[in-house]
Amino acid sequence: MPRTASDPGPSVEVLRIGHRPGRDPRLTTHLALAARAFGAERMYLSPPDPLIVERLAEVGRHWGGRFEVVGAPDWRLTLGEHAGGVVHLTMYGQPMARLLARMKRRKSLLLVVGGAKVPSEMYQLADLNVAVGHQPHSEVAALAVLLDHLKGTPGPGAWPGAEQRIVPSARGKQVRAGPGAFRR
Repeated sequence: MPRTASDPGPSVEVLRIGHRPGRDPRLTTHLALAARAFGAERMYLSPPDPLIVERLAEVGRHWGGRFEVVGAPDWRLTLGEHAGGVVHLTMYGQPMARLLARMKRRKSLLLVVGGAKVPSEMYQLADLNVAVGHQPHSEVAALAVLLDHLKGTPGPGAWPGAEQRIVPSARGKQVRAGPGAFRR
C-alpha cells in the first residue's frame, strides 16, 4: 500500500544495537539504507561508528531527503529518551500481523534492531517484541517488511535536495543528475 499525505503512518526512528565497528559496516549500512528508503527519519547507531555516519550523509547529499544516522553511545539512554512506542524486531516475538494495527495507531515508534547478540533486557524494555517471521532471517529484511506495512512502499521520484534521481526503465540504468534531477 503506497504512502499517502492523509495517512503517512507513524513517525519512525531505528535503533541499531550491537553494531560491531570494523566487522558489521556492510550489514549496518544496508540496514540504514532500507530504513531511509522505507520512510524512517533517523537511525541511532550503538555503538557509534563515524564511518557509517559519513557514508549515509553522502547518500543523503546525492539522493536527497532528511534521513540521518546518529551515534548512540548508550542504547539504554536512547530508549529512555524516546517518547513513543518501542518495538523490538526479533524472530522470537509475537506475529507482526497481530500487532500491526496497534503499531499504526502510535504517533511515533522506535524500531530496535539487534546485532549478533541482543541483551536479554531488551525483551523486557520493549513495549512490543515483534516477529516478521519465526525463522532465522536478515534484520534488514525484517525492517524493510515492517516499514512497508507501516508506511507503504516508496514510490518513484526524487526527494527534496536530490542531486540525482533514478528514471524508471524496463531495461538498463538511467539516472538524471544536476539541476533537472528533481523534474519528472
